Amino acid sequence: MIAQLTGTVTAVGGTWVVLDLGGFGVRALCTPATVAAVRVGEATTLHTSLVVRQDSLTLYGFAGADERDAFELVQSASGIGPKIAQAVVSVLPPDELRVAIASGNVAAITRVPGIGPKGAQKMIIELKDKVNALGAVPNLSGGSATLAADDWREQVASGLESLGWGSKDATAAVEKVAHLREEEPTLGIGELMRAALKSLAR
Repeated sequence: MIAQLTGTVTAVGGTWVVLDLGGFGVRALCTPATVAAVRVGEATTLHTSLVVRQDSLTLYGFAGADERDAFELVQSASGIGPKIAQAVVSVLPPDELRVAIASGNVAAITRVPGIGPKGAQKMIIELKDKVNALGAVPNLSGGSATLAADDWREQVASGLESLGWGSKDATAAVEKVAHLREEEPTLGIGELMRAALKSLAR
């Protein structure tokens, strides 16, 4: 199990980060909050979870161990794979997820694309006794990766689609946050993704 990686960030996308580990580039799928916490050219540490399938090895990276633990915890619920688990931790940070499960808040969990009321109720029942294992919210106030021209639109839209939203919803969310980019041209992909996620969750 690869639990942690430290290296230099060489590239970022809507839901991924590439780390250079002494000449060996590793791409990890990440939440928007994690992408927002890194900056190209700077050293960073990702807490990771390796998902092994018959035909693939996929590495998921997180800014904090608690976010990674939430990702792994959610997958212990029946019918939840890594793609939906990543969407869960993208929409609900660890503390919000813990509160939602502990309080039986079905509405909060159904904000995640791909999870309906029945699925949310099932997740609550299966995880209620395990959720206290989650830690506090990580500090994600670090710098952000900057984007050139209008590349951010495509990256944010594709990132939202990879988390389960349809192309129409993704495009609409991009338009809703476009004014943020215009007001602050150096705004990073992570912040734009988080703003788009908030607009979709309303």
